[in-house]
Amino acid sequence: MSDKSRRKLFNVLTPIAAIAVGIVIVFPLVYGIFGAFKSPAEFSSYPPTVLPKSFLYTENFKNAMNIMPFWRYMFNSLIVASISSVVRITFAVLAAYAFAFYDFRGKNLLFFLLLATMMFPGDTLLVTNYLTVSQLGLMDTYLAMCITSFVGASQMFMLRQNFRTIPRDLRNAAELDGCGDLKFITKVLLPISKPVLITLLVQSFITSWNAYLWPLLVTNSAEMRTLQVGVSMLTSLEDTNYYLVLAGVTLSLLPSLVLFVIMRRNINKGMTAGALVG
Repeated sequence: MSDKSRRKLFNVLTPIAAIAVGIVIVFPLVYGIFGAFKSPAEFSSYPPTVLPKSFLYTENFKNAMNIMPFWRYMFNSLIVASISSVVRITFAVLAAYAFAFYDFRGKNLLFFLLLATMMFPGDTLLVTNYLTVSQLGLMDTYLAMCITSFVGASQMFMLRQNFRTIPRDLRNAAELDGCGDLKFITKVLLPISKPVLITLLVQSFITSWNAYLWPLLVTNSAEMRTLQVGVSMLTSLEDTNYYLVLAGVTLSLLPSLVLFVIMRRNINKGMTAGALVG
């Protein structure tokens, strides 16, 4: 087979493979959303079906919202996700600015150690973090649910890479005009890096929104639970109401979906901005 034929075959097979992988990834999500509209009889029927008989069957959503204090859990999740993502991006901006525009002893070593933390799964620190939060008396508070998300190495890395695309001469010129670091960050750096910032903000928000294990560990009272924890309350060992769980999961996806749709243009721009700078 000639190189030209191989190239044509590659160009044909690559989109097909990408579509196949996309279908495999998206199918569970689509099936879960469709399952939320099925009645208990449909859900237990054999052979199983993908599509519900009617998308007008909303009893699962009503029952899910009645079983758990839906709006309270939604509010808790919004508070936790918003505080966590804003504080994380704020710290990431300040750290990335220092790594990109300052020269100090041990800079490369410190940055290497920062990247090394990305290799450790967050679950390895659960016990240590739990003991620390407990000793500080923060159990059953919003701060306890947020505090472990305040610092993110991946956000610092991405912003540092993006900031390095901005010439240092721009900062030097601003400094000569009497522009301090904070003013340069807010007036010059952040507007230039808006697509990357929004992308990382949305990613951080969705990560905090979907957190389950940590909010479950540090909350004791029912009113402090997040929506993801509340969804797990819709089923039990005696009664596996999967249709209610799927309805709760579908409801929990709405804020992330709305945020993604609103910010999709900036996310598309931020996917590649500054990612290839060493």
